[in-house]
Amino acid sequence: MLPKMVILLALSIVQLALSSPQECLSKQQVAQTIRQVQKLLSAHEASQLQSLRNFKKQLTVLQGSILKHGARRNESCPLPPAPPNGRRLGKKVALGHEVHFVCDPGFRLMGSETRTCLENRTWSGQAPSCKNVNDCTSNPCANGGTCVDGIQSYSCQCARGWSGSTCQLPLYSDVDECHVFQSSRHTRICLHECVNLPGSYQCICPEGYRFQADQNTCNDVDECADNQHNCSRGQTCVNIYGGFRCVRPECPKAHLNTTYVKTSPFQCERSPCPMDSRACQKAAHSVSFHYLSLPSNRSVPRVLFKMSTSRFVGDSLRFAILGGNGQGKLMVQRSDQHAGELVLTRPVVGPTTLEAELEMSEFAHKVLLGKHIFKITVFVSQYEF
Repeated sequence: MLPKMVILLALSIVQLALSSPQECLSKQQVAQTIRQVQKLLSAHEASQLQSLRNFKKQLTVLQGSILKHGARRNESCPLPPAPPNGRRLGKKVALGHEVHFVCDPGFRLMGSETRTCLENRTWSGQAPSCKNVNDCTSNPCANGGTCVDGIQSYSCQCARGWSGSTCQLPLYSDVDECHVFQSSRHTRICLHECVNLPGSYQCICPEGYRFQADQNTCNDVDECADNQHNCSRGQTCVNIYGGFRCVRPECPKAHLNTTYVKTSPFQCERSPCPMDSRACQKAAHSVSFHYLSLPSNRSVPRVLFKMSTSRFVGDSLRFAILGGNGQGKLMVQRSDQHAGELVLTRPVVGPTTLEAELEMSEFAHKVLLGKHIFKITVFVSQYEF
């Protein structure tokens, strides 16, 4: 609107000057007026060009923000379904995260047990499925019996002269019970070892266990509680299935102005930090040691250890496995807003020892308030009881 008004004003002045030279402005004045109008037009044109440039920059920034937001939103994989007759462990679907799969009792996992979210937003490996286990593969029918598989069950068609659920009972007396029954885990009469006696039998438990006759089981002997250990002064006795361990947890060594003091046999607390030591302030406030005992080949998934804080002052907790030798067997997950848990995801056959170092970090508005280290040791027995 402004350039049009200026042009009309300039044209009116020139027209008046040309029509009445004696009463109107001189030609020099008119020329000067036209130059002033040209300057105004040039300034206005420059202003308009600058406004267009700024508008283009704003459009470019807006477009980049929309594309970046869209890309961020797509940096995840669709949550894979749990297989029929099985379960999925883990809910995080961001790039690089893993989910695990386990089958219900009586079914065997086919496909990938662990799948990872890839950069192309697909899952690694093959989609898992749970296949019914053939209960006849272990040959449970003795003495020439024929096994007929069912759904999580089986039945035996016995040969002539034998009876019982697994064809273990002869149709005559005076038999060796240990030979007849103990040969198959489906029919065994003793949990560990069977010794035949005239007209009877006796069950024997391995060292470190005590036979419970009324329940026909082998119960663990607590050597620590019964003072049947040989731990020296300064060591602590830890009872495990079938034995014991003598342990002496040590606090982390001093490093970068960070020192720890032992406040109990299984707990170390960080000493006050110097005001200018950021390394000390970022170190764990406490380190605790935990010793667990587990029978061999236990079913999974199984929660082994739970982590929580009694004085929660932040707005979030994060849990992570820092190290150990339980890769593929152990995972950490959140159980609720203020707690996490260590889960056994794969059966472990003993005797062996699993170790894991866990970290629990507390944040407030994404600022680290403190963290705690849990050093976990799991002693797996060689027996399944």
